[in-house]
Amino acid sequence: MKKLAVIFITGFAQVFLVSANTYFISRTTWTGIAVCGFGISYLWTINVRKVSLGTKSEQLTYATGAMLGGLCGVLMAKFIKR
Repeated sequence: MKKLAVIFITGFAQVFLVSANTYFISRTTWTGIAVCGFGISYLWTINVRKVSLGTKSEQLTYATGAMLGGLCGVLMAKFIKR
């Protein structure tokens, strides 16, 4: 169960940063772009190994985390930009 939670969180975090970064790019917010860009790349290096060799359950958990991360990333970026 702990392993699935970690996979969910890393999927969430990566796509959270991608969606926030997209928002920051569209508004040319340089600091947001820099922070998100670094975070995306760093998490990607961690996630690739976990998910590509994972079970179906782990892959679905990652995808669910990524989906929610995308939604929350846009909401947070909008909140920060205000």
